[in-house]
Amino acid sequence: MAEQLGSQGTAGRAVARRMVRDDWEWVRRWFEDETLNDELGPLDDEWLEYVLGDTEGVELVIEAAHPATGKLAPIALVGVVWGVSEADASGVDAGDASPETGHAITDLAIDPARRGFGLGRIAIDATMAWPDHPATDSWIAFVDQENDGARRFFEAIGWTYEGLDGDGDDAMHRFATGTP
Repeated sequence: MAEQLGSQGTAGRAVARRMVRDDWEWVRRWFEDETLNDELGPLDDEWLEYVLGDTEGVELVIEAAHPATGKLAPIALVGVVWGVSEADASGVDAGDASPETGHAITDLAIDPARRGFGLGRIAIDATMAWPDHPATDSWIAFVDQENDGARRFFEAIGWTYEGLDGDGDDAMHRFATGTP
């Protein structure tokens, strides 16, 4: 299986791999969950084509052994937009717009049937361990102002709260951490 799917990053009991078209069926089922759909959806074929063709980031499937079968099964879906390392950012001309540093977690969807079992931390660790990310010095995450659960999650796993990023209703909570 790993040979077909490319590089995998491991973190404890989980592995990360790039999302492929064959994942679409279970991803759509997950987003039938009202909470998940309200926070991150709705997803459609346009979203699928975008993430499958994205070259500025990746949508990762995080898999772990299912407790009943022992077979690898998806536990999370994590979106990442690649940032610019501090070393690379220092080479940018002063006249250019300042690049964002750190890879950004853009979405974190946990299997709705297994919420509340600590899988979020496992998913983030596996995401950061995935070997095919470009080098980075840090990670950031943006959380919608109304998503109290996600805000508490990033605080609980030790990410630093950096305040609101943006203006008005479009502003998002920003969290950051260094590389492990």
